[in-house]
Amino acid sequence: MAEFAPPLLRVLSLWRPRAPWLLAGGVISLAALASGVALMGLSGGLVAGLLAGGGAGLLVVPFLLRLLGPARVVLRYLERLIGHEATFRALADLRVWFFRGLTRSAAGGLGFRRAGDLLARLVGDVEALDGLYLRLLLPLAGAVLLEGALLVLLWPLHPLVAIAVATLFGLAAFALPLQAARASSAAAGRLTVAQAGLRIAALDATTGLREVRAFGAEGRMLARVQAREAALLAAQREVAWQGARATAVAFLAGQFALLFLLVLAATREVGPAGGMVAGLFLAVAAFEAIAPLARAGITAGHAAAAARRVIAAAEAPPPVADPEHPAAPPTGSTLTFEDVRFRWRPDRPAVFDGLNLEIPHGARVALLGPSGAGKSSLAALALKVAAPQSGRVLLGGADLATLDAATVRSRIAWLSQSTHLFDDSIRANLLLARPDADEAALWAALEAARLADFVRALPDGLDTWLGEGGAGVSGGQGRRLALARVLLSSAPILMLDEPCTGLDAETERAFMATLNDVARGRTLVLIAHRLTGVERIDRIWRLSAGRAVAAAR
Repeated sequence: MAEFAPPLLRVLSLWRPRAPWLLAGGVISLAALASGVALMGLSGGLVAGLLAGGGAGLLVVPFLLRLLGPARVVLRYLERLIGHEATFRALADLRVWFFRGLTRSAAGGLGFRRAGDLLARLVGDVEALDGLYLRLLLPLAGAVLLEGALLVLLWPLHPLVAIAVATLFGLAAFALPLQAARASSAAAGRLTVAQAGLRIAALDATTGLREVRAFGAEGRMLARVQAREAALLAAQREVAWQGARATAVAFLAGQFALLFLLVLAATREVGPAGGMVAGLFLAVAAFEAIAPLARAGITAGHAAAAARRVIAAAEAPPPVADPEHPAAPPTGSTLTFEDVRFRWRPDRPAVFDGLNLEIPHGARVALLGPSGAGKSSLAALALKVAAPQSGRVLLGGADLATLDAATVRSRIAWLSQSTHLFDDSIRANLLLARPDADEAALWAALEAARLADFVRALPDGLDTWLGEGGAGVSGGQGRRLALARVLLSSAPILMLDEPCTGLDAETERAFMATLNDVARGRTLVLIAHRLTGVERIDRIWRLSAGRAVAAAR
């Protein structure tokens, strides 16, 4: 189990806050199991007693059976109710932990450029872990209880019977699931990857459906999805075969145990006939109770593979680690780049080679340059989602390396060229920047972005639903809403990275004219390919050959 334990134990450690629910579900599950086994054992004793001519005990057994029958039904219901509630709560906690881990590691680019892969981990892999509690831990706890019960209850009948049945039970309950887990480990890993691959292909095809139809590529995209589907089907067949084989062997182990009991009964080398019948009923109940464990090994393999993917994503190190003892927040907001040398990877060309640049507080600066000149890289360095290989980036005179990322990002409000609008209300989209903002502050930000009249004219005003990706507004309105969100922040530095991407010339000029009035008292850093001619800029810098060169207007 060495290859499965670390990821599964890590997941279980995250479920510690839900321990009361998980323990309650376990106790009720064991009680339901005990009542079912007792019901079968007493039924066997009753049958044997009737065949032998009755006895005083037969007056008590029917009463116990009438108690155990309803009790088992109630306990099974409670087991389902509390067990599933515990699982849902634990999985909800796991998703929250996973999302928080992504926010720590995703700022500079997860390396997960594919939304389908992220979706597979957040949904599919987390859901695969629901079997960890219901289909693995609870049945294993029941198997431990039954192993001891078989030894204790069958020993008076005959020690050899108790040892033989308990051994076969241990083979079916523990050895077979472990062997199945090891045998199916590779297949379970392929299944997890194949499920993610199908999600990626399907999401890619549906989000790019307009382009697919425009270029007549429906057949090619469908073939791609079908290829991923075939890979998933092959992995599912392999896992199903492993599970079927484990189930068959476990079934045979139970039949051998019953056969052994019957052979001993025929040779009359065991205790009384009533005890033998009760033992048979007890063995049948025990092996029936652990029947799902034959596939639990497959569950363990699949859950372990899913856990590895979830943990790898959530516990990926941040692109730039915070210092162990961060310095106090600086009092100023001047942004300075001192002899910065930076490249994204060792095998990539240098983006900056001795970059020197100072942006004083309150300045309005434009950084121009063609694609690949390093404009967005400069923003990444300023936001501490990347770090230079040499040189320093200073904020208010303090080296960013000595500050925690939260302090840095609280000083810089960033409008990226691909700013996302969430499938939520206008109000919720604005509050992303400042959750405690009141209604007056929201309207002030919209006024500054020249969008207030448009929002007031909407039937639901601030509570108007935007739709996925802001589909309910035009491109220009969406950019203004994104600008209002940035302005709502109290950050002293506004960094706008290609803010007019996707806008037509007239809308772009109107948007840039708005910027002339909204950044008073703050530092404005405009990152763009070119200027429209309406911006009020104090200084222009051109990024070229890894350096910043002062340029005339």
